[in-house]
Amino acid sequence: MINAFDSEEVLSPNWRHVGIFLALTFGLTWLLDLAIYLRGGLNIPGIVTILQLQMLIPAFSAIVLGILFFRESPIFRNRPVAQERWFFNYFLVLTGVYALGVLFMWFSPAQETVTLVALTTQIVAFLGLFLLLLFRVLAGRESMARVWLSWGKMRYYLLFGVGFIVFYALQAGLNAIFDLGPSQFSFIVPPGFTTATSLIEITVQTVILAPFLAIAIAFGEEYGWRGYLQTELFKMGRLRGVLLLGVIWGVWHWPIILMGWSYPGYPLAGLVLTVLFTTGLAVVLGYAVLRSGSVILAAYLHALNDQVTAYLVALGFTPFDSVFSFGVGIYAIVTLAILAVLILRDPIWRGRGSSLPVPRD
Repeated sequence: MINAFDSEEVLSPNWRHVGIFLALTFGLTWLLDLAIYLRGGLNIPGIVTILQLQMLIPAFSAIVLGILFFRESPIFRNRPVAQERWFFNYFLVLTGVYALGVLFMWFSPAQETVTLVALTTQIVAFLGLFLLLLFRVLAGRESMARVWLSWGKMRYYLLFGVGFIVFYALQAGLNAIFDLGPSQFSFIVPPGFTTATSLIEITVQTVILAPFLAIAIAFGEEYGWRGYLQTELFKMGRLRGVLLLGVIWGVWHWPIILMGWSYPGYPLAGLVLTVLFTTGLAVVLGYAVLRSGSVILAAYLHALNDQVTAYLVALGFTPFDSVFSFGVGIYAIVTLAILAVLILRDPIWRGRGSSLPVPRD
């Protein structure tokens, strides 16, 4: 893919705009996290829907700022884009639906309300996949690519997707080998199903179908982090940019880590481990975008990452200790670091700038 910065023009991040983006993203996210904490923490009704709203905030910030204020943005309001911008309008509506749903749950926390909000938000989120495919047909591949909505080549979905699955399967296997986690799954068979058919159906739904259906939600993080922020930070050099991005991404998670997310019982250690893990994962996802030129691929991989980890937990492969284990613990971070170092040996990291197109005017 042609690098939008190969002409060596403007190879310095717009730090003022980066600061505005981070202030808005962190401000909205941490305000939401404060509300979660004040209402009882991660055990409150509808927490999954609330955390999905949090995932939408980075892209929401980047889109609002990109359309209204950042003239260098490919979706700035004065640029001649038509159907290409429709998906971004949909995403702003999606964020609004989630925000209203969360408020509705907080004012009426009955189980019926939580179920209704979860169902409504999921239906609107699933619509994102259909719209991405529809706008690809209506606007065309090149037009969608100009606003960072290129799908990229399918071989990258297979290559990186299989890589994520193998990585997490390896983590579960290593936990079992070193007695850091269960060695047998505790799969609950639904009535009327056999173990084999249930396992196959749920595997297909969780690992293959669900990541695509959840692509609009994962796009919420990826358009903000791997789209806008990575494009800016890579102007300072790709290696330095991806490491800084990984740290920022990890710090963004800190409030829910302190509340017990990912590392229950280890709030302070969890802060450090989260940053280390997101830095390694930022290298992998950043590499996927560099190779494919597709933020949508990063969104798919992000959704796949979440689905595979949740699937392994559902099968009963939760490690005995979240910190001293493979998965997201210290040993997983070591294996992820080794993988990141191997990825960083690719000469593609020696350049500057993103593989995403940036307007010249």
